[in-house]
Amino acid sequence: MSAIEVIPSARRLIKSLRDMGYDFAQAVADVVDNSVEAGATLVAIDIEFDGDDSWVRIADNGKGMKPDALREAMRFGAERAYEADDLGKFGLGLKTASLSQCECLSVASRWNRDRADIAGYSWDLAHIEKSNKWEIIPIDKDGLNASIREPLKERPGTVVLWKRLDRLLGYKHPYGEMSRKRLMQMCREVEIHLAMVFHRFIAGEAGRRKFKIMVNGNAIAPWDPFCRTEPKTMRLQPVVLKIEHEGVNGEVTLEPFILPPQHAFSSKVAADAASGPANWNQQQGFYIYRAERMIQSGGWSNLRSPDEHTKLARIAIHFSPALDDAFKINVAKMRVQLPGAIREAVREAVAPVVKLAREVYDRKPPSATPPSLPPASPPRSAAGTIPPPSSAPTGGYGTEPPRNGTVDGHVSTSVVATAPALTIDEWSTKLLEAASDTERPTVERVLQRLRSNMNG
Repeated sequence: MSAIEVIPSARRLIKSLRDMGYDFAQAVADVVDNSVEAGATLVAIDIEFDGDDSWVRIADNGKGMKPDALREAMRFGAERAYEADDLGKFGLGLKTASLSQCECLSVASRWNRDRADIAGYSWDLAHIEKSNKWEIIPIDKDGLNASIREPLKERPGTVVLWKRLDRLLGYKHPYGEMSRKRLMQMCREVEIHLAMVFHRFIAGEAGRRKFKIMVNGNAIAPWDPFCRTEPKTMRLQPVVLKIEHEGVNGEVTLEPFILPPQHAFSSKVAADAASGPANWNQQQGFYIYRAERMIQSGGWSNLRSPDEHTKLARIAIHFSPALDDAFKINVAKMRVQLPGAIREAVREAVAPVVKLAREVYDRKPPSATPPSLPPASPPRSAAGTIPPPSSAPTGGYGTEPPRNGTVDGHVSTSVVATAPALTIDEWSTKLLEAASDTERPTVERVLQRLRSNMNG
């Protein structure tokens, strides 16, 4: 008996595919992935508010596509061979990301540098609802309006145009100041997200040509989560983990960093920028990169919980698309899981980083006019003289770095450091923290008497 082909209902399935979980910024980032793969050095994102006629355009200066290649790119589940470092995977991103935000997706491309030959096609949900067929609509030359034709006048490239922004603006007829403000706020969110996700490409660190992204004419500066230009950032020795998953062998690289406390940044502006889109506590943890594109920005992947005292720890994790199945990356490239085969190894590698981050955080900022300790003997406990607490770890990832922010490129396995003298306020804090509830009143009276003697 021969097999029978059963084609999914177009109108039913395409509606379901709109609900892949994208927000606006993530959807734009997925389209930008295609521009990276096309060899573009510039992506211009323009967002025009005009009520029902509002639109979003993402235009690049990549190599462009001939009509047959463009038709295949418009197919859900496009058949193409992905290279080892390609950002795409499933052949769905352009379509699912775009239609998650709009009802009409148009793509036009110019592939010839000498002639303005432009091919264009549209996915239109109104047409699919009526026809119930997986049909794209060709855009003839006369149908290429200025918003889609203008970026292709002088050079090859591709333009993605979103119209009828039903999901984006959230109103049936999105006119008025509220809708305009909503769109402007989303522009800002896009800038922040792209500056983070593509920071290695924008900075020219991804093994490709430097990449420029503009939003409404404004160039985006890269947001480096590791603050590598700060003199007091600690860059620790990378850890390389071998992994085998379903016959695929690969490597996962961990790059740990300890950021300076906020008071130790070169400026308040730099410290504020370092806090990141989700602020300090939620930005600690793992920054996971697939082919140099950030997939996860912070969080500990269920290895530990965020902690105020460890918020200075940030760790880059790099893996190649060959390990996609091991990391269980999803279609939208918004979620990954640490492979079970390396979870314990990652936990062990992270432990000394977290320990050092806690110790750096717990160091008190220098006082402008620290009071001197009295010449008398230091306070004593029942066990004898209280030694000054160590300001450095006794093992693991080393101590405060030199001014270039490195620790000689190696893990320090043994550190001996002289602790700085503590002020009376610092001694007071530590004694009160160490005291039990019954001891605390006595300790407070002794400290009060000590301060009185010093002031007398």
